[in-house]
Amino acid sequence: MPLEIAASKFAALGSEQRLNVLKTLVRSGPEGLSIGELGQRAGVGGSTLTHHLRILTQAGLITQARKGRSTICAAADYSEVRSLSEFLLTHCCADCPAPEHDHD
Repeated sequence: MPLEIAASKFAALGSEQRLNVLKTLVRSGPEGLSIGELGQRAGVGGSTLTHHLRILTQAGLITQARKGRSTICAAADYSEVRSLSEFLLTHCCADCPAPEHDHD
């Protein structure tokens, strides 16, 4: 994942409420939640929830299903969430010095 894309995804998570919304969706499984249920579980409602969902969707971290003009449910995009985690961990410990072996 290019650095600028990872940075934009992390920026989308730069709000406690958005991070909580994503965490709530990750916990709910691949079917996601209705918008009402998501709002209840995450403790965010109305236009604030709509705002957070728009930012998370634009960042590619969640998907939304629509019926007509209404959003009826949202779900975490697990492949994107996993990619973001892997972005951080891909080079884990790459710059650590090699362990020294005792010489007798």
